[in-house]
Formats: sequence, C-alpha cells, structure tokens
Amino acid sequence: MLRIFGVSGAVTILALVGSFILGGPATLAIVAILIVLEVSLSFDNAVVNAKILERMSKFWQTIFLTVGIAIAVFGMRLVFPLVLVGVTAQLGPVEVVQLALEGGEGPGSYAERIDAAHPAIAGFGGMFLMMLFLDWLFEDREHRWLTWLERPLARIGVLDSVSVIVALAALSVAALTLADEEDFGTVLVSGVLGTITYLLVNGLGNLFEGAGGEDDESQLATEPGSAASRAGSETGGGPAQAALATGKAGFFLFLYLEVLDASFSFDGVVGAFAISQDIFVIAVGLGVGAFWIRSLTVFLVRKGTLNDYVYLEHGAHWAIGALSVLLLVTIRYEVPEIITGLIGVGFILAAFVNSVMRNRALAAHDEQPAKVHA
Repeated sequence: MLRIFGVSGAVTILALVGSFILGGPATLAIVAILIVLEVSLSFDNAVVNAKILERMSKFWQTIFLTVGIAIAVFGMRLVFPLVLVGVTAQLGPVEVVQLALEGGEGPGSYAERIDAAHPAIAGFGGMFLMMLFLDWLFEDREHRWLTWLERPLARIGVLDSVSVIVALAALSVAALTLADEEDFGTVLVSGVLGTITYLLVNGLGNLFEGAGGEDDESQLATEPGSAASRAGSETGGGPAQAALATGKAGFFLFLYLEVLDASFSFDGVVGAFAISQDIFVIAVGLGVGAFWIRSLTVFLVRKGTLNDYVYLEHGAHWAIGALSVLLLVTIRYEVPEIITGLIGVGFILAAFVNSVMRNRALAAHDEQPAKVHA
C-alpha cells in the first residue's frame, strides 16, 4: 500500500502545505476541494485504465505511470485550457498566459473564454466516451451484470458498426435539441472528431496488438506475476500463456489511455472554474487528484481486483455512459459536479456490492458438496 499510494500521499502533503504557505487557509481549502472533485469524477476512469493497463507490458505500464502522469498533470490540467482559449479566442500564447494570470470574472475573462469553448469540449469528450461505452455495451461477454439489458444488446452487437450508428444518432439529437444556432456546427464537428479520434486510436491499438505476435514476437511478452499471467495460471494454461502488449501495440494502448484520460478530464477542468479562477490553483488541485487516480489504477492492477470483483468493469462502463450523456446535456444545461461524481461512484459501488454477493454465492455453492459428504 505504501509503495502504491506513497508518492500520491507525499505529493498531496506538499501541495497542501505549499497552498497554505503561498495562499493561506482559503487557498488550502480550494486545493483540497479540487483534489476531492477530481478523484470523485475520475474514479471510474481508474477502473477502465486498470483493465487496459493489465494488457500492457511492464515497460509501458511504467511509461503510463511516469510520462503519462506528466501529460495528465501539466498537459491536461494546465496547458490544455491555455491552448483551448488561444484557439477559440484567436489569441497568441503570450496573450493567453496574461489573460490567465489576470484571472477575474465577467466578459473577456479567462473563465468566460473557457465557458464559451464548452460546447466544443462537451461534443468531443461526450462522443469519445460514448463510443467507448457503446463498444463495450454491444460486446458479448462472459460475465453480465444487468443481464436483462446487456444480453439483448449483445445480440444487437453482431450488426456491423452499430456503435457508430447509435453514437452519431445521439450526436445528431444532441446538436438539434441542445445546441444554440451559433453552436450547432461546432457541436457536430467536435462530436464527429471525438468519434473519429476514438475509432482511430482504438483501431490502431487493436491492429498492432493483434499483429504483434505474427510480425514481431518481441512485441508481445509474458511477465510472471502480472495480472495477465495470474489469469493464465488460474485457467490452467500456466504462467506463460497470457501475452502483454509491447512495441507498437503498447504505444497505441498508451496513446489510447492518454486520450481516454483527456476525455475524462474535460468535466473536471471546466467545472473547476466554478470553484476558482486561478489556473495554477486549479492545476495543483486537479493534478494531485490525477496522482491518486494513477495510484488507484496501479492498486487495481497489482491486486487483481478486477478479476476478483467481476462487475466493477461493468459499473465503470455504465458510469462512462452516464458521463457521456451528461457531457452532451451540458451543451445547454448546467449539471453540478456533485451529480456527475455521485453517479459514477454510485454505479461502481453498486457493481462492487453485487460482485461481493456473487463471490459469496459461489463460495457457498463450492462448500455445499463438502458439507454433504461430511
């Protein structure tokens, strides 16, 4: 536990102490609130990240937890808002930084520019996450949580491109009913770009992961002690049966995780401006939260939690589906961050409870023959 969460704990202490020294109790409180906001909004992200990280080699797992955290903290929580304001407001880098340092509220402020860019953010992020959810939803799986719903949808999934059809239909409805006349084109274009980005990154990842074993055996590696290796031994295949992605396959899985993290970050970055107008305070609070999400991801992988509690993945994906819809809804209506966070946590808690109940039922069934024999 110390090895997994130690760095996140140390970074949290440094951030809180630094916030108190530089800004006083008020800044300390804001940073603490932003940390909690980020963790609550991205808890489902950790579950999905863990599922993908299990497929990656030790090297690419390390890259995700080092280079990836730098991209998440500095790229998405600091640089991305600056770039977004610069593009949408047609301002140069120096002007954007000056605008951000000025802070404040009202017309022309940094926060107001971010708010003006929200339809594009919601369209892109909402469609990327919706594609992720729909691809999972229409997939036939060994375990089903909401069987009454997941089973018939899995049957529909045999149709080619059904995820894309449903996603584009949802985008059309959202643009027609939620976007203002001036934002209609922006929502459509950003939504289509979000869909294309998902298809491109996910498709390339699957391509190189599938071709790795045929084209270059060094691209696939099995590591003793990994979650994949444990899964192989549990099914009787031995510790060397499961392959982990390296090389180009690992790179595209890493890229996919980064785009996924970015999509999860949109609501947190935008929502943070309701708490503070200081971009550096926002970057610190959300950045520390990102450290905790990375640590939680590692914990889930190292402990094999997703194999022990099989419905956690289901809860996370249903939370992603809810988040994608909420992002599209925010094109017109404001949705409080507490609602977004509680929906995600609610799905995962429900899935965890059902997983525990399933494990107990299986354990009781396994013990029953032994009791009869006695």
